[in-house]
Amino acid sequence: MSSEDSNETRDLFEHQSKKAAEASRPLADRMRPKILDELIGQDQAVGSGTLIRNAVTSDHLFSMILWGPPGSGKTTIARIIAEQTSCHFVHISAVLTGVKDIRDVIETAREQRKLYQNRTILFVDEIHRFNKSQQDAFLHHVESGLITLIGATTENPSFEVIAALLSRCQMIPLYALSDEALQKLLARAISDREKGLGDAGLTLSDAALKHIVSISDGDGRAALNALEIAAFTAQSAGRAEIAREDVETALQRRALSHDKSGEAHYNLISAFHKSLRGSDPDASLYWLARMLSAGEDPYYIARRMVRFASEDIGNADPRALSVAMDAMAAYRFLGSPEGDLSLAQAAAYLACAPKSNRIYTAYGQIQKTIEKTGALAVPYPIRNAPTRLMEEEGYGEGYKYPHDYPGGVTPQDYLPDRLKGSTFYEPTDRGYEKILKERLHQWREMIRKSRDK
Repeated sequence: MSSEDSNETRDLFEHQSKKAAEASRPLADRMRPKILDELIGQDQAVGSGTLIRNAVTSDHLFSMILWGPPGSGKTTIARIIAEQTSCHFVHISAVLTGVKDIRDVIETAREQRKLYQNRTILFVDEIHRFNKSQQDAFLHHVESGLITLIGATTENPSFEVIAALLSRCQMIPLYALSDEALQKLLARAISDREKGLGDAGLTLSDAALKHIVSISDGDGRAALNALEIAAFTAQSAGRAEIAREDVETALQRRALSHDKSGEAHYNLISAFHKSLRGSDPDASLYWLARMLSAGEDPYYIARRMVRFASEDIGNADPRALSVAMDAMAAYRFLGSPEGDLSLAQAAAYLACAPKSNRIYTAYGQIQKTIEKTGALAVPYPIRNAPTRLMEEEGYGEGYKYPHDYPGGVTPQDYLPDRLKGSTFYEPTDRGYEKILKERLHQWREMIRKSRDK
């Protein structure tokens, strides 16, 4: 064999090996977009004119925290930013990383800047799992610009990330993918010959497509994983079309037997929710049984009942939230069919409980107020003053300790100055809220008389 033939053989072998290695990667990883224009479903974050789009286009990066549900594209966006700006990319998980690992990353970033004049993007997955000392470890380096931090979290960063780090990062919210976006994602994967399943010559039936979308709950990764397993199931059976049954077999979850277009799923949960709100335990139990017998996810139903307990019952019966949470815990412990009774018990209780949406409406009013007024300053009397400097600045000055006053109520103003006198929560006359209403009336009257003196 000539050297030329040998080289061709080697090149062919390397090409086939590379192709085989690529095919062995999960479909969700192979289909990961390489540029922003390929990203589906997050136009509000990466579309034309957005901060991320402008930063990539102008090569002017900033630290950010990507906040969104699983499978919404957090890791993908971080990788695209690094790729399109030619940055050194470091990916760490907050679950597996300690302070020493962070220091190693910082040292590598220094070397990259010194030797190659290269910037470093540090992508921290599940950043909310870092404790304060771990977050403090790279705070200075974010501020100095040595690293550009991109954090990813499914939890509200306002509660999980220290204020100093938050102030140095732009918060970018991402959202669960819409049904339309998931359909586009799946259509691309089934037809893409280079990265997807195009070479397999498979088609995806409408019923299978709609079922994958319905069970993915806005999670692009989950949708692609479901498609990949269903495709293998269809191929194993010698079929070129992926049917709904292939998805059910692959995921061990059958579609709602009555669900032809996806509409029935939403109609049933709507009927269940409205029956609970309408205080009809018989209808509530009927719709619950319909959903469970059709294969609905019991945890989805349980989550809806937990939400209902706060949204439609609230403090009219504070016990309702505990009942709903206990039902979810009991189902997790027992599973089906034994745990179904726990869900039924909770449904009957919620239906029979007194109703109030005053927590829901009050919180909605507060959110709108915050949108209009912004971050109003905390009044000085109710600020914390752990240091002498803060005391000298007036923090905590004028605070009235409630236990020193009759009834434990003081004429203290707790809202920002601009919102003094505002009332958001007005309990109803139903259930326990009647007691709260009387109590609040007494307190407000005591405060009024105290201020009139």
